[in-house]
Amino acid sequence: MSSLLLVSVLAACGSDGDDAPANVSAKTAALGTIEPGVIKVAVQPYAPYTSVQDDKIVGLDGDVLTYVAKKLGLKIKPQVTDFAGMLAGVQSRRVDITIGGVAWSADRQKQGLFTDPPYYSPPAMAVRSGKAYKTVDDLKGLQLGTVEGYVWVKSIQAVPGAKLHAYPDANGVFDDLGAGRVDVGFLDPLIIIAAQKERPDLKISTQYLTPPTAAQVKAKPAYEYFQPYQTGFYLPKKATKLEKAISEQIDAMYTNGEMEKLVKKYGGDPEQFLKPAADVATARRGVDRPQDWTPPSIGQ
Repeated sequence: MSSLLLVSVLAACGSDGDDAPANVSAKTAALGTIEPGVIKVAVQPYAPYTSVQDDKIVGLDGDVLTYVAKKLGLKIKPQVTDFAGMLAGVQSRRVDITIGGVAWSADRQKQGLFTDPPYYSPPAMAVRSGKAYKTVDDLKGLQLGTVEGYVWVKSIQAVPGAKLHAYPDANGVFDDLGAGRVDVGFLDPLIIIAAQKERPDLKISTQYLTPPTAAQVKAKPAYEYFQPYQTGFYLPKKATKLEKAISEQIDAMYTNGEMEKLVKKYGGDPEQFLKPAADVATARRGVDRPQDWTPPSIGQ
């Protein structure tokens, strides 16, 4: 590549050739990260999806991003915040990306970019042992908890007679669940599975909600978040090159077996996590994906 072309590429992505360290390739610099060769990542402490140890992000999402970053020649620089701060950091472009069970939604994509799904998340419930809830109708009149800003907030608010308890983090949900102040906690499944092992004193179990029918969702659109949802890594609206490059690597991980290996590492079932529901494609086609977009899946 000529030096003139290199300058043009870097200028187009909002950088300048003099800003890129000597050890950063032109291809990596052209991804347009805030700092050439570095990807700044906002995360919350949310093991086993994301946590920071010795300045490294670990967990399922952390391992996925680490694999992708290595392929793209990027060094990861984590910033710890809460969920609201994660989204705000991306939308104001103080960071390049946020990861960790972030659900795709039509509203969120208006203010940022989502990658292809690194995995899909079934509707998991943390339930006090001895109790069983299977359908949305079973949730009527109950005390339901989740984390502030999560997509389940709207779903819970739509359940007749149910009372929403929103917490800054998952620990608040588990504490009140164990104390009997909450009947059901809606959290990402690996979080609940890990809590069962690490905090047996809570006496909780993991259950999966039977997704509401199409008729129920039509009557109450907020119920859509009681269905399996697609996660994504979330980037600033202008980070089109970086989003495309990361999505390509995510898709490759489905086909080369890496994604299945990582899901199993953290106790997840690949059949649940890596096969999209029928509405995943239709939700994004014509919104932030082309009409012929096919979501990644194992076994294709």
